[in-house]
Amino acid sequence: MDLAMAHHTGLRLAEIAGLLLVFGGIWLAAAQFPRMRMQTGRTVIAGLAFASAGVLLIIAVHWAHFG
Repeated sequence: MDLAMAHHTGLRLAEIAGLLLVFGGIWLAAAQFPRMRMQTGRTVIAGLAFASAGVLLIIAVHWAHFG
């Protein structure tokens, strides 16, 4: 079964993945400040953002033939 999506959709997924990477990086950096609250929670959120970005990039590359 070949699930294809439009090239434009693949571009949008890749853009969202890029934004998630930026968001995750900022949150991971913020978790390293000792005086900020919820350091562990920020690290978990950053990890989820990175994982979501990876999944979106895999979908964009595989099904939208982006890349």
